[in-house]
This record gives sequence, structure tokens and C-alpha cells, in this order.
Amino acid sequence: MAVTGFRKRVVALTVLIATAVVAILVVVSHVLLSRVTDTDAHDLARTRAEAVAANVTAKGGRVVLTENSSEALDEVAWVYADGRLIDGNVPPSVVDRVEELADSGRSQTATVGDYLLYARQVPIHGHHVMVIVRVDLTPYETSEQRSLALSLILGGLTILLAGGVAHLVVHRALRVVHEMAALADDWGHHEPGRRFNLGVPRDEFGELGRTLDHLLERVDNALADERRLTDEIAHELRTPLTVLRAEAQLAQLSGKPVPPEAVLSEVDRLDAAITTLLRAARARTDEVTRCDLRSAARQVIAGRAVEVAFPAKVEVAVAADVAVSLLSPLLDNGLRHAKSRVWITARNQGEAVVVDVLDDGPGFDPADVDRVFEAGVTGGGGYGLGLPVVRRIAASAGVEVRAIADGRGHVEVTLPAARATA
Repeated sequence: MAVTGFRKRVVALTVLIATAVVAILVVVSHVLLSRVTDTDAHDLARTRAEAVAANVTAKGGRVVLTENSSEALDEVAWVYADGRLIDGNVPPSVVDRVEELADSGRSQTATVGDYLLYARQVPIHGHHVMVIVRVDLTPYETSEQRSLALSLILGGLTILLAGGVAHLVVHRALRVVHEMAALADDWGHHEPGRRFNLGVPRDEFGELGRTLDHLLERVDNALADERRLTDEIAHELRTPLTVLRAEAQLAQLSGKPVPPEAVLSEVDRLDAAITTLLRAARARTDEVTRCDLRSAARQVIAGRAVEVAFPAKVEVAVAADVAVSLLSPLLDNGLRHAKSRVWITARNQGEAVVVDVLDDGPGFDPADVDRVFEAGVTGGGGYGLGLPVVRRIAASAGVEVRAIADGRGHVEVTLPAARATA
């Protein structure tokens, strides 16, 4: 329905524009033709008057014609000398107007019904001579009417043709758009890796193809992100569940109760993993948040053997629970691989705060620094699944995190610094 409505609007707009253009052209052409026919009629009248005037002369004190005019000319040309008709037959329908023109004493034109009257003064000394001619305007008016009718017919055909062409062009264009949209929708459901790959856009369809390619890319990334989140949840939850199961089986075999400390520890671990993963799946919040990074770091350390070197006051523009969820897996990873020492530092860098989580372990292989945040990737004895979770949380909170291969365990987290309040 929407596509049909759009097609109708385009065709209607095309017909409206074509109608306006045709109307203007018809009016302009009719006006120009009227001026041309009017000029032709006046030229014919002047030519007739000049031809008759050339035969008028004075002899013996009287005004006479040197040549006898034909009967046909007598019906359309008349000569008045000193107020008296000396040649021609004036029809009764125009006699009053003709005599009025003869008495005027000057050259002029007048229209009576379907006729053009032209009066021309003939300069003959001592006499008042006027030549008056008549031109029938009916042929000119008929020509104008025929031309107007033909223009209207051609204009109507032009409008119909413009509407038909617009309908065909829009139909073909929308068919291409519909086909591309249908393909993109089908690929998004079944083959998210497919692309149009039309190259550099050369027209609107190329731009549409590029836009749909970007949309498919986002769909593909969203699906991959969803699968990655599922893998991370599975890995994060499997370990504490395995421990709980092992404790339960051990208690079953030994006949002793499961130690409450072990159960509570693993339940806490499950709760922390679920909370972290859910937070990682959330979108970035719109409202401005801030927290004291030192307090977040103390909450993360919670009795662990970790050294802290922070400025006296450092605030970042992320929520405290996000900062804790970012730093906790990094410290777990450092404690797992450190030989004897893990430390965390923070420094101001422009409008950002850079936190370095370091340990004296083997560190990252330079070939793996770009892949250590991918789920399932291990190296250097294994990095654990906490790093992919860190990357997910960082992406959702607008934080940059990267591994540095400098001969030790080193992960750099760049957080936005909190703006000073007024």
C-alpha cells in the first residue's frame, strides 16, 4: 500500500507539472499566434490601401482614379474625396463606421464585427482624400482556433505520455528497490554473510546497495555478538557449577556434608559471573555517571595481594559497578599468571584516565595481543575467559581496553575522566 501510494504521488506530481508546463506553452503560443495573425491582417490592409492610393490623382480640379478597380476590390476598398464616395460599394453593415473614418482626416484602424477597417489619408493638394479598406478576419480567427485546438490535443497527449512514462519509470525503480530489500531480508535471516558488493556507488541504487550491505554487516555482527555472549555465559557458569557438582559428589562418596564455605564461595562466583555478563549485554546508559576510581579499586582488591598506585583523587565518567566489573577480571587474570607481584596504577591523560593492570608473569605474546580478548583464544598458558567479558563491558561503556606485550602481564584500560562540576 505504501509503495502504491508513493507511485501514485510521483505520477500525480509529474502529471501536475506537465499540465502546468503545457498550459503555459499553449497560452504563450496562442498569444504569439494572435499577434502574428493580427500583424498579417494589418499588413494586408495597408498593402490594399497603398495599392488603391497609388491610383488616386487630381485632374481638372477633381479627384479621380487612374485605373478602374475590379468589382471584387470595390467590395473591400472605398475612396472618399472631400467627404463624398467616389469609388467602391460600402456594405450597409459598415457604412456608418466607414463614413466616420472618412471624415476623421487621419490614418487609423477600427474593428467592426469580423472585419478590420483601415483608413489611409492620400495627400492631394486642395482635397481631403481618404482610402478605406476592409479585411475579413474570419480566416485568421479560424486559423487561431484550429491552432488552439491542435495545441490542446497535443498538450493532452503530452500529459498522458508524461504520466505513463513516470508510472513506468517509478514502477521499474521501485521493483529494483523491492527486490534488493527482499534479498537483504532473506540474507539477514539465512545468509547474513552475503553482500551486494556493488562497488563505489554511481547512482541511488548503488547507495541503497551500500546501505543494505552496512545493515547486513550490523546484523551479522549482532548475531556473532549474540553467539559470543552465549559462549561466554556457558564458559563462565560451567566452572563454578563443576566445582559445586564435584563437592556434592565428594560429599556423597565420603558421607560427609558439603562445607558451607565452598558452596557459598561458588554461589558468589556464579552470582558475580551472571551480574557481570548481564551488565556486559546492556547498552550504554545515556545519563552522565561518575565514580571514584580509588573506591572501585579497593572494592575489587578486597584483601587480595595487589599493590595500588593511584593519584590522591581520580574520578571517571563510568558507574562504579562498571569499573568494578572491568577491573575484577583483569586482576583475576593477573593473579593467575603472576610469579610474585600484581599491581595496578592510574594516571591522568588529557580527558581520560589510564589504568594499567600489571603482573610479573610471562605476559602476552606479541602475536596474540589483538586476539586475547576473543572468547576461546588461549596463549601463554591460557588467559582465561575474563578478558572477553572485559572487552564486552568496555564496548558497552565506551571504554578502551588493550593488551600490551612488554615482557610482563600488562593490560591498559582507558576510561573517560569525569568532568568537573560547577
